[in-house]
Amino acid sequence: MTALAVKQRYIQSLPKYLTLCEHNYLRALKLLPNERKQGSTRQVQLGNNRFAIKVDGCAKYTMDISITQLTGMLKGFNPLFLTVRLYHDAKVAEIIHHDYHQRIKPSYGYPNPQMHQKDEKYQLNAFLYDWL
Repeated sequence: MTALAVKQRYIQSLPKYLTLCEHNYLRALKLLPNERKQGSTRQVQLGNNRFAIKVDGCAKYTMDISITQLTGMLKGFNPLFLTVRLYHDAKVAEIIHHDYHQRIKPSYGYPNPQMHQKDEKYQLNAFLYDWL
């Protein structure tokens, strides 16, 4: 008798993910430009790297900001570009675009053509946590 191995679909731990996004929200608030209206920009120096944090859009309960690397890029690598959405009512922040890739799914089957990790969305937001 042969047993077929059934692959379990990856399921994200929602409490763990929301805790991470709550921490990202608190940290992101500290880096926002003083004037929090669309088009406002603040530059931040981290070592030899300089980043621009720009308010891309404001709504009643959300704010979209972009984080762009201005200097310190390594040859052969694209500069960092992230779009982060802050949800003021839920007090969470998450990456919605990265390096011009749109729509990050909560989980991916593996392997996949783009070689995304199963928990790509969580890993990107963990990177944001470390960066902030």
